[in-house]
Amino acid sequence: MSALGLKIIDESVQAANSWINDLDDLTGWGHKQRSYRLLRAVIHVIRDHLNVDEAAQFGAQLPVLIRGIYYEGWNPSKTPVTERSRDGFIERVQAAFRTDPMGDAPEAIAAVMTLLDARISAGEMEDVRGTFTRQIRTLFPDA
Repeated sequence: MSALGLKIIDESVQAANSWINDLDDLTGWGHKQRSYRLLRAVIHVIRDHLNVDEAAQFGAQLPVLIRGIYYEGWNPSKTPVTERSRDGFIERVQAAFRTDPMGDAPEAIAAVMTLLDARISAGEMEDVRGTFTRQIRTLFPDA
C-alpha cells in the first residue's frame, strides 16, 4: 500500500493528472477543469465513431482512470456513429461546452489529438486516424 491508499489507485490518479496537466499546457488555458472536460468530450466523440473492436483497442491504451471516463455512458449498440464533417466533429465536442463555448475549438481539439499521439501507440493512432474522413483528420497533428 502507498502512503495514501492503494498503489494502483494512487498511480491512476497521478497518470490522469499528468494527462490533464499536459493537455492544459497544450491548450494554454490554465484551467484544468476545462481541460478535463475537453479531454472527456474528444475521447467520447472518438469512441462513438469507432467500431466496438477498435474502441476497445483504443481504450485499452488509456490510463485506468481515463479509461473509466472513456467508457462512461457508452452504449456499444449505438456505435459506430459515423461523423463525416469536420464541423460535425467540432460540434459534437462543443456540446460539452454549451455554457462555456470554446472560441478556439479546432485548436483545442488538435491539442487533444497531439496529447493522444504522444501517449497512445503510433499504430493505434494510425488506426483511429484511418476511421475518419480527410476533413476530420485535419484536426490531428501532421494531417
